[in-house]
Amino acid sequence: TLLRSHRVGDLGIILHSRHQFHWHTGYEPPQSVAVPHMGSFISRTLGPKNPDIPAFIAIGQNLEIGAESDSLKAFHTAGVLGGEHSPFLITDPKDAVASTRPSEFLGMSRFENRYKIYRELVAKSPLEKIGSEFHKESLMRGLENSHRLLTSPAAKAFDLSLEKPEVAARYGTSRFGQSCLLARRLVEAGARFIEVTTEYIPFRFWDTHENGHKRAGDMKEMIDGPLSQLVLDLEERGLLDRTLVVLASEFGRDMMTEGKPGQEVKNQVTVPDVMTEPKHYGMHRHFTEASSVLLFGGGIAKGKVYGETAPERPCSIVKDPVTITDLHATLYTLMGVAPDTYYEVERRPVYATKDGKGQAVKGLMA
Repeated sequence: TLLRSHRVGDLGIILHSRHQFHWHTGYEPPQSVAVPHMGSFISRTLGPKNPDIPAFIAIGQNLEIGAESDSLKAFHTAGVLGGEHSPFLITDPKDAVASTRPSEFLGMSRFENRYKIYRELVAKSPLEKIGSEFHKESLMRGLENSHRLLTSPAAKAFDLSLEKPEVAARYGTSRFGQSCLLARRLVEAGARFIEVTTEYIPFRFWDTHENGHKRAGDMKEMIDGPLSQLVLDLEERGLLDRTLVVLASEFGRDMMTEGKPGQEVKNQVTVPDVMTEPKHYGMHRHFTEASSVLLFGGGIAKGKVYGETAPERPCSIVKDPVTITDLHATLYTLMGVAPDTYYEVERRPVYATKDGKGQAVKGLMA
């Protein structure tokens, strides 16, 4: 299904990382408690399908990107649900297998000895005196989960060298393509929730503030082939009907020059009076009124277009708007989680969707 009428929140200061926080957690920043990533909520509610494979795996994002690093870290977390449900982070898919094996310089005997000593250190840490039983138990379970992965044969799912060369070639050699290949292997191995990102770094990769036509072409080349192959492989293996694939961004783009003609925008670009060159079509603004989302498998309707935007600027939604809250409610419902599911933290409920009020959009479902 192609959802054409996704409306994201108007957060005032339109920064990518703020909107990414909203998309990934369902809550507008800032929040008074550490709200969990959707993947963490799924991990906590549904648990692992394979106890040796992390329930929530995030692939492709480096969290040390400069000024917005803290903003990215704010939603790459399980927050109040406990560390055991935090994402297993893999920045680059080619390094995935190294993340699941003890160092070759360590050896198994030293590795096991360090595991034993670390457990003892945790037991004697300040957390033992000032932490709650919940946090102590969550930390220990996270430690045990990590140890189990590092010693399990199931870790071979992270080794891309084991994939048949002719199959791996279909995903291409790009970082995103290899991330999609890794995601498919992890689905087969029993991972519950996987996120693959093109990686957000301001003014790079997906951030098209110049040469818009060329950048759009580059992005299509980066995304289309690997995503198509992922869907085809899941379908061939009989996994697509029970795997929900979502392609989305944090907001849309308004294809119009930035600011007012003749004026500079934050000293980044000089805006011409008339757009005469292809590069001018990259001079646009962030657009929260409407964006598109692609959904495959997992109970989603097939071959459907949902929603409509006006054909002329400002391209407002004119039919069937879908908010982040209701889109999240739809995704949770398809995964067997009620949108008003909540966990009590310090006598306060933290809901799957904002205040538990999300409503699944029936028109998106098969």
